[in-house]
Amino acid sequence: MIQALLPLIGNVIDKVVPDKNANAKAKREIEKSLTDNANKILLAQTEINKVEAAHKNLFVAGWRPAIGWSCALGVFWLFIGHPLATWIDHLDGTAQTLPTIDSEILLELVFAMLGIAGLRTLEKIKGLTK
Repeated sequence: MIQALLPLIGNVIDKVVPDKNANAKAKREIEKSLTDNANKILLAQTEINKVEAAHKNLFVAGWRPAIGWSCALGVFWLFIGHPLATWIDHLDGTAQTLPTIDSEILLELVFAMLGIAGLRTLEKIKGLTK
């Protein structure tokens, strides 16, 4: 993401800072700041991963993991289980109707969960929660 932002920020700095030396210095400082922030986020996520990995319960008790596992099972059934089961069912020449999941609703829930997880991580990084 940093690589995508740098050219855009560089164009703005080129328009705002006419002096070449100050321009280059400003670009380096912004790149360093973006890199430092990205590293802080990665380190915070690494600490969260360590805590979760140390937990004795596979599902790490709570409602979010339960919804996360449900979403994972739903996505598995949607993209792997259902097509595979349908193919196996057709091998014997008879076709039965297998249960399906509304992909629009499932993926909406999955993306919402990923968004909530991202916001929760951001809250922890900024120290807004315990």
